[in-house]
Amino acid sequence: MPGLQMFGRRWAIASDDLVFPGAFELLVRFIWWIGMLALYFVHKGHFDCPGGPLLQSYFIVLIAMLGAIICSVSAIVYVSMQGTISNPGPRKCMPKLVYIRLALYLPEFAWAIMGAIWVSDNGVHCEKTVVNVILLTVVASWIIMLFTTIAVFIVFDPLGRKKALYDVRDEDHNLESSQSEQLMYNLKKTATRVWENRIRLLCCCVGNDNDNRVAFSSIAQLFSSYFGDTDLVPSDIAAGLTLLHQEQDKVELSRDPDAVLSHSPSLQSEDNLDVELAKAAHYMQFAAAAYGWPLYVYSNPFTGLCKLCGECCQNRRAQSDIVGGDHLNCHFGSILQATGLQYRDFIHISFHNRIYEIPFFVALDHKTEAILVAVRGTLSLEDVLTDLSADCENLHTDCVDGDSFSHKGISQAASYLYRRLINDGILNQAFTIAPEYKLVIVGHSLGAGAAAVLAVQLRSSFPTLKCYAFSPPGGLFSKALADYSKNFIISIIVGKDLVPRLSLPNMEDLKNRILRMVVNCNRPKYRILLHGCWYEIFGGNPDNFPTELDGRNMASLTQPLLAEQALLIQKSSSYSTLTEGSPADSPRYPRLYLPGKIIHITEDSRSGCLCFSDVKYSARWSKETSFNSIYISPRMITDHMPDIVQNALRSLCQERAGCMPCQTPPHDLPTNRV
Repeated sequence: MPGLQMFGRRWAIASDDLVFPGAFELLVRFIWWIGMLALYFVHKGHFDCPGGPLLQSYFIVLIAMLGAIICSVSAIVYVSMQGTISNPGPRKCMPKLVYIRLALYLPEFAWAIMGAIWVSDNGVHCEKTVVNVILLTVVASWIIMLFTTIAVFIVFDPLGRKKALYDVRDEDHNLESSQSEQLMYNLKKTATRVWENRIRLLCCCVGNDNDNRVAFSSIAQLFSSYFGDTDLVPSDIAAGLTLLHQEQDKVELSRDPDAVLSHSPSLQSEDNLDVELAKAAHYMQFAAAAYGWPLYVYSNPFTGLCKLCGECCQNRRAQSDIVGGDHLNCHFGSILQATGLQYRDFIHISFHNRIYEIPFFVALDHKTEAILVAVRGTLSLEDVLTDLSADCENLHTDCVDGDSFSHKGISQAASYLYRRLINDGILNQAFTIAPEYKLVIVGHSLGAGAAAVLAVQLRSSFPTLKCYAFSPPGGLFSKALADYSKNFIISIIVGKDLVPRLSLPNMEDLKNRILRMVVNCNRPKYRILLHGCWYEIFGGNPDNFPTELDGRNMASLTQPLLAEQALLIQKSSSYSTLTEGSPADSPRYPRLYLPGKIIHITEDSRSGCLCFSDVKYSARWSKETSFNSIYISPRMITDHMPDIVQNALRSLCQERAGCMPCQTPPHDLPTNRV
């Protein structure tokens, strides 16, 4: 930080990012150079063969060229190791060194061509060993140049020229404000178009209908606004995350264990928690089953395929209302295996999947006498795009006083489910079969968010409905909606799961924390990354690793972090709030909350290793404010996996007295016939 400026443009690489690639090239080139020297002196007197003088000239020039390259790369590595992330002053000569190194590619390229011509020349009749070695050097030269070309494409920034132009114009103090504003507007517009093109390229198989175009545009605006006011390169973010992980571990180790989680009001008793955990453990199997055969095979790697073989060969389309692509009945077969229900217990199953339209099924759960709607979580690219449509959208609800809005993409998905269930008469059909049953809606991840919004939409028509949201997305409901949903929604979260903490204000907070870390760290980036890799792999005491400057120079935090060659409007809110406790109050993004009452399951102890580890969990009621920060942890992704959530709930139920229903395997659940 800031990005390296060369050829009149910015690149997505900083001047301190060349330590590791330079060291690797230096090692390869040095071994190569030593080998060439040794080979030359061994065969020095054997170049009197036809074509020998040409090969001898090739050796001499190549050895000299490798020496020059080694010197230039050594200088680049040494200079790149100087300074810190936010202090690029000691590396100000880096562009000149890189220019020199790039200039050496031209003679190397020409010499590789000449070597290929000479080696393939039939008039050369020297020792075969010498010819083969030269052939290897030619191949090696081409491979290195190929990887260099790929690296250039990777670090190429499509906005680089406009960013450099903004820097030059910004130095002119006589520039009229209208010109500056117009330039910045054009830059933001171009950034949005670049992000939209990237998303379209990544999602080329999704299609290009109107809903998709709207989603692409919305996500592009979100990404461009989030990344637009920083000059962080990817390695800066990696270093900041590494420092933040160690800092959070240090704080957690020094915290009072009884104060780790905040409790909700005492009206939720321990007995109430046991009851809700028992119900959640039972309903989680339906939320997991909605993922179909991929999760079932993943959770049962040794027996899953064998159990599904018989189901996939059966044709039940005439007996069940199935919509969407499940041509081999593998999805349906896995749902039957995971839930223990019979095929006649299913009212409707939809595997139809598009942006804002997610799969679900409706079934009769005779064990709890419930009509159960299970919504699938993120499993496809369309689902990811639905997740990323994170703007706010009004959610009209008569029972809520105050602002009523929710996550746009998830709200659209819930509206699709509402139309299918109500307008298509699916729920009416279910209640015709079992009029005395209650309505229960469940889902995991994206499915949990859609289930929660759907529960709000259906609450007025079904006053007794309940919703169990497993690992729901954090940025879901406005405060008024979140408080209203506590009457009928239970959210279950495991450990340091990232998704329940993932909201736009929390992401803004994470960005500011990363900025604070990198600007205050007094260690070079390569040392941060090396220490971070060691810490992530082998663990250790976080106090042994560098984090921020001693004394934490708070005065520096009030200054623009990217003042040197920075792409930034100097009054950006991202930097003006760095000295405040949390940027969550920034008006840039409205604060959204988790739905309903929250049960937080945490890991108490772990024994054994890998698949044979024995994990002990504890659970307690928690407040939504406990999830206002993103925690960096190796388990931030694994704690979100549906099989981990399911195992945690089953483990808790087996440990708690009087929770016999949870101890019964899903396939042994008693089922009544209707």
